[in-house]
Parts: sequence; C-alpha cells; structure tokens
Amino acid sequence: MARKSLIAREKKRKRLVEKFAEKRKQLKAEGRWDELDLLPRNSSPIRLHNRCQLTGRPKGYIRQFGLCRVKFREMALDGKIPGITKASW
Repeated sequence: MARKSLIAREKKRKRLVEKFAEKRKQLKAEGRWDELDLLPRNSSPIRLHNRCQLTGRPKGYIRQFGLCRVKFREMALDGKIPGITKASW
C-alpha cells in the first residue's frame, strides 16, 4: 500500500484541478499566459497521476477499472468484478 501522504497529496491535486478548471480554460482561451502562471502549479491536470482506488499503487494501473493489476486480479478471481472471467483454452 502506498504511503498515506502520497495518496492525500494526489487527492489534494485532484481538488485543485477541479477548482481551477474553469478559470484555466478561460485564461487559455483569452491568451492571458501571465495570469495563468500565477495559478497554483498543482491546478494543472497534467500533474495528476493515476492511482489504484484501493491501495494507492501508482504503477500497473488499469484505467477502465481504476485498479492496479494486483487488486484487479484478486477481485477478478474472487468474482467481485462482473463480466470478468479467467481465460482458458
């Protein structure tokens, strides 16, 4: 499991992105780059990093499910994800 501080930092970034999204869009459309520089750096959506919703793991993230590969496999084998079955041939 990821450190609690890293998970909290990512949540804080997500809140900032949502808070400043409209203002950033407006400033970009008007071409006011100097005012855009004054906004917090973490309000840029490019600074977000996908993390597993259960563990906070940053690598092996499966976007469609919002889980890392480890938790996805565990939940799929337990039958907790509808429509996912183990392949066999």
